[in-house]
Amino acid sequence: MARDEQTYAIVGAAMAVHGELGAGFLESVYQDALEIELTQRQIPFRREATLQVFYRGRPLPSRYRADFLCYEQLVVELKVSRGTGDADMAQVLHYLKSTGLKRGLLLNFGRESLQFRRFVLNPG
Repeated sequence: MARDEQTYAIVGAAMAVHGELGAGFLESVYQDALEIELTQRQIPFRREATLQVFYRGRPLPSRYRADFLCYEQLVVELKVSRGTGDADMAQVLHYLKSTGLKRGLLLNFGRESLQFRRFVLNPG
């Protein structure tokens, strides 16, 4: 499956969850529902995935924990708020920069419609 198709598949699963539940639940409820939706759609994932942090190519004792890691390469972070801000976006970017991963999704279930933002880090 091509990279854009992977992102599209995850966003589609998140839209199905939001369409069924709507806004107003705790983040953990959306995580549980998204886990079911990803499984049904046969999207490979790890929930609460521990991400190794690197500095100058060397692993650090510190770790990050992403809500989901899909396809072993795409970080997915869930939020439940009126809107995502700089701190939420910075969180995803820090995950990507410090782990060597290149793609991320920030999903916000806290509004009437699902909000999502895609992140792609260029090599270099």
